[in-house]
Amino acid sequence: MRRIVGIDVARGLAVLGMMTAHVGPDDRGPVPPGGFSQLADGRPAALFVVLAGLSLALLSGSANPVTGTRLVQARVRILVRALLLFALGALLVILATPVVVILPTYGLLFALGCVALRWSRAALLTAAGVVAVVGPPVGQAVADALEDARPTVLTEITVGHYYPAIVWTAYLLVGLAIGRSDLRSTRLRGLGALAGVGLVILGHGGSWVALHVLGWPAALATAEPHSSTTFEVVGNVGVALLVISGCLVVGDRWPRVLAPLAAVGSLALTAYTVHIVVIAVLGHGVVYQATVEVWLAFLLTTIALCWLWVVAVGRGPFEWVLHRVSTKAADIAPDVLPTPPPVTETADQAHS
Repeated sequence: MRRIVGIDVARGLAVLGMMTAHVGPDDRGPVPPGGFSQLADGRPAALFVVLAGLSLALLSGSANPVTGTRLVQARVRILVRALLLFALGALLVILATPVVVILPTYGLLFALGCVALRWSRAALLTAAGVVAVVGPPVGQAVADALEDARPTVLTEITVGHYYPAIVWTAYLLVGLAIGRSDLRSTRLRGLGALAGVGLVILGHGGSWVALHVLGWPAALATAEPHSSTTFEVVGNVGVALLVISGCLVVGDRWPRVLAPLAAVGSLALTAYTVHIVVIAVLGHGVVYQATVEVWLAFLLTTIALCWLWVVAVGRGPFEWVLHRVSTKAADIAPDVLPTPPPVTETADQAHS
């Protein structure tokens, strides 16, 4: 399947954005509120999950969802990838860096996405809306009920603070809906950008009204990063639509210029994993005492190495394992049955 440059560029921005959230300096400026570094907090991770949903759509037929044996194969591939992502995430968590690793939730969301592979775009967007509205209060209620209980991996990735699947499933469903559309359509890109602007205004403007006019509690009305409220989800989906629409346009126009950034997107899992390992090697200070020099070193080194790898080798090492294992597991075409022996007539049958 030929890669889509614009999608790789968007995925590259998501990875570099998460990297910025981890090792980037905090400017705390007044414009935009919280400073420019605040733009990289939460939003790139949400974009990463939206693009995960889009990837699931591409793996299962894009605008023409597969059926029959191919649908079974697609589900097997996705479930195997989910298990591998979860296992890799668990290993990265063991490194005990000051970074909340997204991969365990990412793996769970991959598995949940298998259920929705045959849903229409309308059903996917409706379900995303329901999750965005119902998920935050339900998740908070469950988290409060389990506050005194011993935390487990499952409860942490389902209703935890940073990437609760009960809320973040909305991003995956939106991505699936985008992937079920014609990504080459200029009309779709225009509508996506307009919807993105509208959702950003609705999310952040609605949060301001709910907090300062209606007096809602901050736990439900804030749009702060990683608050996992309805308002944050709406705003983050808007940002994701704007980024994806813009990247599809510029990816078509300047594919060569954007090749280094697209390379990061095509090696997203490898780049994310390696940067967590590097943080573990360098120590907590690289996160807690972040500097511009270290941040730029992370970004420029990641872009350069990914670009060189794509040019010289092609598919990234972690991406190769994911592709190879999941494709092998999904090799479930029915066996060819042996040709039955010819049936011969008996004497009794001939006289009957």
